[in-house]
Amino acid sequence: MNESDFNAAALDEIIHGKLRLGIMAYLSAVEQASFTELKQKTDASDGNLSVHMRKLEEAGYVSVEKRFAGRRPLTTLKLTAAGRKAWIAYLDELRRLTGG
Repeated sequence: MNESDFNAAALDEIIHGKLRLGIMAYLSAVEQASFTELKQKTDASDGNLSVHMRKLEEAGYVSVEKRFAGRRPLTTLKLTAAGRKAWIAYLDELRRLTGG
């Protein structure tokens, strides 16, 4: 790649944030994850994780299911088909930018 081909703006801004990147990376490796599991894996606060989870959901990259397990709320997330496609495109673009 030459200098004129380098375009960092081509990286998906929705995924590129540190916490959203962590969420996407983890969800790409598992079928689904609970809110609590993601909170532990990303070392995020409840509020911060909620904000970034909502941004990914609004983009159509993750689906969020809220239900109760007994009397306890249980929120689970998983990548959508569009989210997996965006994740792969993000990784491909990152490889391209780094000459990989």
